[in-house]
Amino acid sequence: MDRKIGIVHPDYLVMNSQERSILNLDTVKEVHSLMGLPVPLSPLITIIDHAQTQDLHLPVQQKLLMNLYNITIKQSFKGKLVYGKNHYDFDEGIMSFVAPKQLISIDSKEDRNTDGWTLLFHPDLIRSYPLGKAIKQYGFFSYAVNEALHLSGLEQQTIENIVQNIQNEIDLRLDQFSQDVIVSNLELLLNYCNRFYNRQFISRKMASNDLLVRFERILEDHFQGNSDSKLPTVEKIASSLNVSPPYLSDMLRTLTGQNTRQHIHNKIIEKATEFLTTTNLSVSEIAYSLGFEYSQSFSKLFKNKMNVSPGEYRSQFN
Repeated sequence: MDRKIGIVHPDYLVMNSQERSILNLDTVKEVHSLMGLPVPLSPLITIIDHAQTQDLHLPVQQKLLMNLYNITIKQSFKGKLVYGKNHYDFDEGIMSFVAPKQLISIDSKEDRNTDGWTLLFHPDLIRSYPLGKAIKQYGFFSYAVNEALHLSGLEQQTIENIVQNIQNEIDLRLDQFSQDVIVSNLELLLNYCNRFYNRQFISRKMASNDLLVRFERILEDHFQGNSDSKLPTVEKIASSLNVSPPYLSDMLRTLTGQNTRQHIHNKIIEKATEFLTTTNLSVSEIAYSLGFEYSQSFSKLFKNKMNVSPGEYRSQFN
């Protein structure tokens, strides 16, 4: 299934809705071959200078499924990226991230930029390291195209220095320490990106606060008179706000200390306590009113949050 999250880069790798056969790329070598580049120095990692791709003639609208992590930086971006029905213009440096097995497609824009680079690495590179498990915690690998990281000049220089360290290791004759050094630098790179995204959430506080207000309104509207409604999901709320679920959770965590699911649970408990103290509805009726299919699930959540069962909570007010 073609996931509607923006990805990217180089510039000609953007989401498109036209159907074509899917080309699977499982290795760094296969990517180099497709792009007409020399055989990579390492089988598990490469850094592609976009200037090297300037004269490439790749199939238009060819869908790609790469089993590689993709980190890209553009000093300037011409043209537009598409996410859903929205187009986003970028006239400054941006950084974007793609997890393996996300469907992307080739776009052959004539005004394609050639500045910047793309770092690709295979999951096997980090599999035996702590980063192999920890990488799932970097939510920005699932952010949408309009949620790219915008870097300041100093931040970009920090990133460039780390990537140059990685390139130096790739260029050197490989030894028993090479992979350790490369993976350490990758982890450092991702940690800096986490820091810079946190800065972006804070520096765009007005926009983030507006998103928070809209999020809270959606939650309130959902529980206001919707007795036959199902429980709200992170995915549905994020879609209503036109952001990706990981981005919404990370933004909320930065602003409030809690992710989307925790906010949903808090609202459920708030409404539940209101029902328990102001109505004679049974616990099962309250659970159904809140969207639970089974009252046991509601009771379990309530007790986990309040340390007492719904019935015990109600008895305190009788």
